[in-house]
Amino acid sequence: MAHVTLKLATSLDGRIATAAGESRWITGEAARDEVHRLRAEHDAVLIGAETALADDPELTVRLAGYKGAQPARVVLDSRQRLSPTCKLVRTAREVPTYVVATTPPEPALIEAGVRVLSVRAVGEDRPELKMVVQALEDEGLSRIFVEGGGQVAASFLRCGLVDAIEWFRAPMMIGGEGRPAVGALAIAALAAAPHFRRVAVAELGPDLWERYAKT
Repeated sequence: MAHVTLKLATSLDGRIATAAGESRWITGEAARDEVHRLRAEHDAVLIGAETALADDPELTVRLAGYKGAQPARVVLDSRQRLSPTCKLVRTAREVPTYVVATTPPEPALIEAGVRVLSVRAVGEDRPELKMVVQALEDEGLSRIFVEGGGQVAASFLRCGLVDAIEWFRAPMMIGGEGRPAVGALAIAALAAAPHFRRVAVAELGPDLWERYAKT
């Protein structure tokens, strides 16, 4: 059965970027190194299309001396908006790269070596996440590392799919106009909120690393 870990790298007040979108770097180098080690422990790193379009990330393990396998990169991109010139698509033949869509595969992505998985849409044309997790598991990707953004994090939490949280918190405040790490959950009662138990805490330079498991 697939195991889903949610990674959060935030300010003390749970923000992942300023209102203008600046996010590099909220956490320090030690925390970022640990994120790379965590990536190496998973089969796939998953982000949403908005994060992919805004940040143009590589989502690879970049540690000095690392010679292990790279995790697959997965983008939830219902309408397949990734550009053929973005880093993920350009390196798709070097590192397995998946786009999870709700539309038929785009020939340009397939030609670049991207593997397009088409799943059922729900709500605002978003991929049904339980089907996404199952589709990835069918591809042999059973340890999934969810890195953002806020709407993706909220969607996985709402569906009850998050088994663990790796939370890196920096000693700064960004404020309510900043971008939240977790989007709307539509929680009306505390009893309905997703609950986790803290299993470890460590200091990483100025930052705090908190680890949580699903209760």
